[in-house]
Amino acid sequence: MIALGYTMVYGVLELINFAHSEIFMIGGVVGVEVFRLLGPVVPNTFLLLAIAVVLGGLFAGFCAMGVERLAYRPLRKRGIKNRLVPLITAFGVSFVLQDLVRLIEGLWHNEFYLTMKHTDALGQSMTFLGIFIQMKSLILIAVALIMLLGLTYLVNRTRLGLAIRSVAQDPSAAGLMGINPEKIIGQTFFIGGALGGVAGVLFALQFTTITPYVGFLPGIKAFTAAVLGGIGNIPGAVVGGLVLGQIETLAGTFLPTLTDGAVGTEYKDIIAFLILILLLLFRPQGLLGQVVKEKV
Repeated sequence: MIALGYTMVYGVLELINFAHSEIFMIGGVVGVEVFRLLGPVVPNTFLLLAIAVVLGGLFAGFCAMGVERLAYRPLRKRGIKNRLVPLITAFGVSFVLQDLVRLIEGLWHNEFYLTMKHTDALGQSMTFLGIFIQMKSLILIAVALIMLLGLTYLVNRTRLGLAIRSVAQDPSAAGLMGINPEKIIGQTFFIGGALGGVAGVLFALQFTTITPYVGFLPGIKAFTAAVLGGIGNIPGAVVGGLVLGQIETLAGTFLPTLTDGAVGTEYKDIIAFLILILLLLFRPQGLLGQVVKEKV
């Protein structure tokens, strides 16, 4: 789900927005706060989760739009062509957002290690073919599929999606056709940020704890997943995430056995970066291929 946000922004600007990790984190923080504030008031846990998902997505989306407006748009207005400049800016924005969330939560709660509460109903398990599956895991899978289908429909079947694809292909020509490229770019950041925010809420639901620094590792893995599937390719981002997740799970399960305990489960995180290096060496276009602009 985080990889979808990377793919949306890259498809339009060819920008790797590493600040997306912190947008994801902000969505998780909003989700935790919704559960903390409304948990005693809203008796239905599923309704509470729906509220958290909507508010987390909206808040993260608007934060992403703000980042684009304040950090990236001035660089485009100045005509900066060096790709390192927006990349370094993205890292700077990440640090600013981390410290800003830490400051706000520290002043508000006198802590910034936040725990999601009132999730007992979502932690229950059900049995399917003899396998115990948690309810929140099923919710996560269902939301991921809905997001993929919804995003695919938006990009391929709506006027906004047509405008996004036009700006991605040629912003100048799109402007001549009556499309405002800057407005479309802002809306693209909103969509990508909202996807990341929803992922953050579900991450908090799954792992219960959110900190201002929690976005780094999932963000790097999501970038790996986007590259694995073919960055710029929407279905590829989801396929890459699923493949990477399965590889990490299998590695974490079998590494201790295969190495006779010399390498523990904690080394599974290295697998993501090893896959990224190998992929860039042997198949940089990804599993499903990279979307290539064709200018005529």
